[in-house]
Amino acid sequence: MDANVSTPINPKKAHFSEPTASTLDHNFLLQAVSLQGQGNEAQAENMFRQYLLAHPTDRIAIYSLSVILLKRSDLPQAIEWLYKGVAANPGFAPLWFGLATAQQSVGDRQSALISYDKALAINPNYIEALVNSGALLRELHQHIQALERFNKVLTINPNYETALGNCAIMLTEFKRSEQAIEMFERLLSLRPDYDYGQGLLCYEKMHNCDWSGFDAARTKIITEVRNGQRSCKSLGFMALSDLAQDHQTCARTFAQHKFPEKPPMWRGKIYRHERIRIAYVSPDLREHPVGHLMAGIFERHDKQRFETFAFSLGVDDDSRLRHRMVKAFDHFIDARLMSSKEIAEKMHSMEIDVAIDLAGFTSDSRTDVFSYRPAPAQVNYLGYPGTLGMNCIDYIIADRHVIPQEHQAFYDEKVVYLPDSYLPTDSSIEISEVTPSRAQCHLPDQGIVFCSFNHDYKISPHIFSIWMNLLKQVDGSVLWLMSRNELSQKNLQQHALSHGIDPERLVFAKRLPKVEDHLARYRQADIFLDTHPYNAHTTAADALMAGLPVITYMGQSFPSRVAGSLLHTVGLPELITNSLTDYEQLALNLARNPDHLGAIKAKLKHNRHNSPLFNTTSFCRHLEASYTAMWRKNQLGQYQDELAS
Repeated sequence: MDANVSTPINPKKAHFSEPTASTLDHNFLLQAVSLQGQGNEAQAENMFRQYLLAHPTDRIAIYSLSVILLKRSDLPQAIEWLYKGVAANPGFAPLWFGLATAQQSVGDRQSALISYDKALAINPNYIEALVNSGALLRELHQHIQALERFNKVLTINPNYETALGNCAIMLTEFKRSEQAIEMFERLLSLRPDYDYGQGLLCYEKMHNCDWSGFDAARTKIITEVRNGQRSCKSLGFMALSDLAQDHQTCARTFAQHKFPEKPPMWRGKIYRHERIRIAYVSPDLREHPVGHLMAGIFERHDKQRFETFAFSLGVDDDSRLRHRMVKAFDHFIDARLMSSKEIAEKMHSMEIDVAIDLAGFTSDSRTDVFSYRPAPAQVNYLGYPGTLGMNCIDYIIADRHVIPQEHQAFYDEKVVYLPDSYLPTDSSIEISEVTPSRAQCHLPDQGIVFCSFNHDYKISPHIFSIWMNLLKQVDGSVLWLMSRNELSQKNLQQHALSHGIDPERLVFAKRLPKVEDHLARYRQADIFLDTHPYNAHTTAADALMAGLPVITYMGQSFPSRVAGSLLHTVGLPELITNSLTDYEQLALNLARNPDHLGAIKAKLKHNRHNSPLFNTTSFCRHLEASYTAMWRKNQLGQYQDELAS
């Protein structure tokens, strides 16, 4: 989750000392500052320039003029004046703050941090410098230092809204959820309409399966999103609404606020390369679900036809997966410390033909890279299951199940259909032959094991109620979950108790370091129960790969239709339901009919070996055909029918 950052320069908050100019000059300067405060910036600028002819190093005039220049994005001139200002007035903190803001705006983040620190050395309680430098430190992945600065602001002013918002978001990243929730609640008590505040609070509570006030919060957020209000960020909203049109409205609101389009870098030039140049941009080229899904694709790209580039935005976790990816690409660029503009400039200088955003509006993404239009074809794929609502994104790669034709109007991108499921898998993974015993998995020796290894935030109250009904009706059954933290486990156990279910019938799996071992334990489960409105995606593919049937309720939005897409592709459409009632009944029928369940498992086992869902090489060829069609469109300047085939 990203923070609300970059407090604008405000001349009223600069804490000026009295100028040393003559009384006449002083009054002239004060008049100019007054005009600036009234919004008459053209006349104020003229007066500041006149004043600086007589007093070329006056700190107030330089600062005030730089505010005007920064406001109209005249960054080179602003930086020139600010350098003059700090050279002549090195002890004046607002000039260092102004210079830092300008440097940050042009993407010179390291210099900006130095300038912020200079301002803070002069005035350690300079709130605006603490907030902006805290946000910058977070961008630079220096999270502990960032949190320290936000906390420092709150010791100065406990009700400073921007610091509260940033601090709460940082606490969620440190998994200090109870503190984060308390801080979000405090923030909203001060300002109920704080940008995305309602959604941030609701989303964090969902990560802990804290459903207090859930229905009222959900209704309020959906209503506000439909009204175009900044109530919830679009990723969290996917766990609240099951309508593609709502998702589009939410994404558009977020994109217009956070990612305004910039002057395009690519202006129609036709590249003539021996190979098509494709670039993947992602923070997840590491041990991560997206990394697991894409690793086999990266390795199988046809290097005779494609030159592959990776722009890695996330940490290097030194994992097996990371090493595979570095080896798979022709060019692997660690762009973590580069600004978004620098990444776009590098991509443009490399003459990338097709640029693929694998993250969208997810953690540590850089969607704003694409707002600079560095490449002729720009693609939204895989990491974010929905439209980005941005004109600069040309295509979204999907299949006809996740985006049926009647839903195309709810996507701002042109929909490019793959022939089977849009979700790739890695067929090179060999599931461990050693299956852990039920006892080793802390499961009972007998009884049906319902399984759902989804993230906690995907477990909605209405789906959990159905799960509890199933436990009531199937004697000896248990629900096998993978809760990420103790608080969510405690809350789920409490919810079970409120449904009249012994909390001991909820079994929580631990994370395993190797995916091969994780997949092997699926053999001890009987039925995978999908979530709604945000389906299992990678997790559903994992279950099917391991031979575990998945029951899903297929809804009316991209994230609620993914498991259904996988089931269609693997030849098990009979496990797709269209209502919660049918979902519960199907799960109950399979749990009570071992022969029917056994036949489904046998069918899945047979289909797995022939299904396109687990044929990574074939999938890669289809994906490359889509990239080729995008490239050809730009080469010829006209739409190619094969994009929609």
